Order: sequence, then structure tokens, then C-alpha cells
Amino acid sequence: MTQVIDRRLNGRNKSAVNRQRFLRRFRSQIKRAVGEAISGRSIIDIDSGEKINIPTRDMSEPTFQHAGGGRREAVHPGNREFVPGDKVKRPPNGGEGPGGKASNSGEGEDEFAFQLSREEFLELFFEDLALPDLVKTQLAMLTDFNTVRAGYSSDGVPANINVVRSLRGALARRMALRGPHIRRVHEAEAELETLQAAPSEDEDSAARRATLEEEIQQLRRRIESIPFIDTFDLRYNHRIKQPKPTTQAVMFCLMDVSGSMDQQRKDIAKRFFILLYLFLKRNYERIDVVFIRHHTVAKEVSEEEFFHSRETGGTVVSSALEVMRDIMRERYPTADWNIYAAQASDGDNWDNDSPKCHDLLAASIMPALQYFAYVEITPDHHQSLWQEYENIAANYRNFAMQQIDSATDIYPVFRDLFRKQDT
Repeated sequence: MTQVIDRRLNGRNKSAVNRQRFLRRFRSQIKRAVGEAISGRSIIDIDSGEKINIPTRDMSEPTFQHAGGGRREAVHPGNREFVPGDKVKRPPNGGEGPGGKASNSGEGEDEFAFQLSREEFLELFFEDLALPDLVKTQLAMLTDFNTVRAGYSSDGVPANINVVRSLRGALARRMALRGPHIRRVHEAEAELETLQAAPSEDEDSAARRATLEEEIQQLRRRIESIPFIDTFDLRYNHRIKQPKPTTQAVMFCLMDVSGSMDQQRKDIAKRFFILLYLFLKRNYERIDVVFIRHHTVAKEVSEEEFFHSRETGGTVVSSALEVMRDIMRERYPTADWNIYAAQASDGDNWDNDSPKCHDLLAASIMPALQYFAYVEITPDHHQSLWQEYENIAANYRNFAMQQIDSATDIYPVFRDLFRKQDT
């Protein structure tokens, strides 16, 4: 029997590599465990990891071992109670382990438990989601470009002439064109010197010498007629436009905090905003969050005030959209920012204000947005605001709206709003 012993030193990232290999191998079991964990935890806690249990039967591997038969006696290291020949009694309750179940056959097996980190948990949770219509973050579809050098071109404007490259090409051209003539001149001069060094000179030698002298003069004129630089030699710096990725985004959170929005509805809205923020955080390096709360008057507030302050009174949704429009114009130009917005409301609004909301969205907001998600937290019938938003959704593909009745509807609605779209 041959034994192979690996005596290589452990690398710094060996444990991380082994962990990734383990996650890939048992991905289906881990995803199933993550799905079960999501159904039983609040969205506020989604930013943490999760403890995953995998049954031992799913981790079994084929092994080589000796065939049955024969008799062996062994004393294991650390044994202080038994000697060869003793019989070990079965454990009580059929050998139930910490993660196993009781068995009437007296055999049980443990489960393998390990801790998923925050990043690993979110990676599995967001695996089947994708930001829709990411025009500015897909390099092939960017509208913002950087000008970069891309070699040389044979035509261009005089300001882009590359002098060194042009002179190098001219030198190579002159060497290529003058080379054969120079070689012939050297050969003719050598032959002429031989004829001149001859002691006797006949008519044939004189004629040959005259021919060589005339040929040498013609070759020298040809060499001198080759221009120092020609338009063919000119090379210009060539520049092309490359897509410039936009890796920053801003997320506008709009919430109705009027008297009709009770604490339970505010809590549902809060969880939806947190989930959206975590989702965007995985797609952009930098994210700004702007909180706008409104009743009859809207204002930009801090996160603490946005989620915990209480207000009473009626509802004017257009006030929040106006504040959002002004902030976009002042601080977040569309050329530099990917803009997202999420609005949570119970659908209550003044009847004469809903058409104004439609006009604000169509004229000023939707053309500048990557995505607008509206969730209406109400089990009742829809009001005028929902009807106006349906008209917006019919004209803009980057506008989505859903209804949420309870906290259990947050995940399905979120997945429906941000599901992967076929290209």
C-alpha cells in the first residue's frame, strides 16, 4: 500500500480557498438552508450571517477500505477505561447526536454545522436578483466616455502629428528606397577603380569607364531626389472613446408619515428600504441615501427622524416629489450618478394632488431615474394615487409598483420588482 503525505506549508489563504470550494460543492444544500432561514428572520437582521446545518448523509464521500472478515484488536490513544476484549455498550436513546434524530435501530448521525458570514449570506440571497436596465453600469451601453490613446493613424489634423513616429517612418522609407541604389553605386565605383588602375587602356575600357561614371551620377541624382519626409510618412496620434463606468448611486427614500400611516405600516416600509439599500450596496462602490418624509409638507431628514419621528395630518404626495426633484438638480447630476427612488405609502392623497404627481414624475423625475419602485401598504382598495401611477408604469419601463398587505409580502414583492429581465 502506498501512502502520500503532503508536507507543503499551508498558504496564507488556504483556509479561504477551501471554504469557497466547500460552498461550491454544497451550494444546493446551503441555498435551501438560506431560504428556510430567510422565511424565519426579520429583514432588519438580514445584514448578519447565518448558521447552516447540513445532514451528514449529504456530505458522505466514497472511501477505500479493507474488505470484511478477519479479527482485529486495537486500543485507541487516550483510552483509560477499556482493554482489549471489552465490549462497549450502545449509547442510550439509539445514539442521538446534537443534530441528529433518535433511531429505533440504535444508530444515529450528527449534522455538520458551520457559520455563513454576512457577505456569503447576502451573496446567496441576492444570487437570483439583478438590477434592471443598468444602462450606466454596463460598459457596452454607457453614455459617458473617456478619451484614451489607441496607437497611430495615417490621417488626422496637424495638431495631432506625432513627430518622432513620423521621422522614424521617413527614415525607414529612405533606407528602403536608397539601399539598392547605394549598393549599385558601391559596385560601380569599385569596378571603375579597377579599370583606372589598369596599366593599359583600350577603347573598350574607356567606353566602360564612361558608362560607369554616367551610371554613378544618375544613381546619386536618384538618391538625392528621394524626399527627406513625405506625406506618406506622417503619423497622427489616434484617440478613441472608451466607456466610463459609473460606480456611484443615490437612493431616494420617500415615505408618507401622515396620520393614516400607523406604526405597523411604517415598520413594513422601513424593512423594504433596508432591503433595497442592501441590494444596491452590492452593485455600487458608493451609495448616498436621501430620506424624504412628507405629510402635507415634505422635507429632507436624517435616518433617525425618517424612521422614528411621528406626524399627524393629511397627505400631499407631490410635496415629496418636488423636494426630490430639487435635490436631484442641485446635488446629483445624471451624468455622474445612477439615481434610484423608492416610495412607500398607504395610497392616501388629496384627489386634486394625484394629477400633479403624475406631471412631476413624467416631466422631471422619470427621465433622469434608473428605477422607481412604489409600494402601497394597504389591504384595501386603491385610491387616486394608484391610478395615476398606473399611467406612469404604462409609459416608463423603469417604473414598478406593487401592493403589500403585511410584512410577509415584502420578500415576494421585492423579488418581483427587481427580478432578472431577459435582454
